[in-house]
Amino acid sequence: MVDIAHQAAINPASAKDATPALVPLEAIEPGQWRALAQRAVEPNGYYLPAWELAVSATARGRIGASALSVTAGSSTRLIGLMPVVSLWHALKIPLPALVSAHPYGTLCSPLIDRDVSAEATTRLLQRAREAGAHALVLRDVALDGAAMGSIKEALGRAGLKPRGLGFHIRASLDATQDGDRLLHEALGAKKLKELRRQRRRLAEHGAISFEVARKVDEIKPALETFLQLEAGGWKGKRGTALLQDTGDATFIRRAVPALAETAQCEIVCLRAGTTPVAAGIVLRHQDRAFFFKLGIDERFAKYSPGVQLTLDLTRHFCADPTIASADSTASADHPMINPIWRDRLAIGDVLIPLRRYDPMVALIHAALITRGYARAAARRVVHLLRKRTEATPPPAR
Repeated sequence: MVDIAHQAAINPASAKDATPALVPLEAIEPGQWRALAQRAVEPNGYYLPAWELAVSATARGRIGASALSVTAGSSTRLIGLMPVVSLWHALKIPLPALVSAHPYGTLCSPLIDRDVSAEATTRLLQRAREAGAHALVLRDVALDGAAMGSIKEALGRAGLKPRGLGFHIRASLDATQDGDRLLHEALGAKKLKELRRQRRRLAEHGAISFEVARKVDEIKPALETFLQLEAGGWKGKRGTALLQDTGDATFIRRAVPALAETAQCEIVCLRAGTTPVAAGIVLRHQDRAFFFKLGIDERFAKYSPGVQLTLDLTRHFCADPTIASADSTASADHPMINPIWRDRLAIGDVLIPLRRYDPMVALIHAALITRGYARAAARRVVHLLRKRTEATPPPAR
């Protein structure tokens, strides 16, 4: 079925004109997509084809992305790719803009060929114009990353400037350092001593082991372990665990084994004897790792199993010569990861105008800012209600 709202938001005058500029994600040849990812000026594990295609196919609230894509001249070599949806599809704002498709992980930096970054970026912006868009809204991009740098340069050549819509700072890891030294500098001797004490207490339930599943036959059962841990924790109580939505469960069970086939995904697990107490999903792209999600067994919460797993994961990354950095992809001021991973990434939303002196861009900007204020107020109300609910004891029976 044709997405009428999508077409109307992108090009009210003629949906037919938008067809060549926007194609379904599944129309992109996977081999070309993988090759571009290896040449990308900036890593983004969440825009690898096996991941983003699975997200767009079934994930809750993220279905139906299209692609802005460009090839090198008359060849089939893909040099730029930006998964997108309409502003209506993304935010229910009926204005002519395209928004970076959200790939579940909180990073939407587009794939731009490092060998021809200027040409690739300039032509991606042109493709957006051809699609009828007056602006691009890039969500969760690395503000100081190479992809954003290439976009700024292309805009500058056209006499245009990006407009910031908000940003936050999140934790990352410099994995070129010695792991134990890094942890000592980050946490200090007193905190590490307490964590060792907790680990010894945890070991009373069975010998502690840190496992890494990489191969497809290993990663499938490891994924099920992770899914059960996540569903048994606070995300399960709030109804946001992957297992609790059929589309989300289908996406993750498709994406993880597919990425394992190209050595771009692994699942780490901490066990006490045979009991899994914490597990996490990690994506790998070029020399960067992406810590997607963490699940823990709440019965062992007093031993800090999530922290214990992250300590082992930190050492694991620092001992791997192919990994130079790791993105936590966590929220700002995350209480668990921020004290451990002390490097920082600036992540933000950016409005990209596509034409000079375009009054529609100001209208799009105003609509986005207004919506942002409304959502922030709604989040505060939800947070307050949730705190009250959690603090209220259940009625006596």
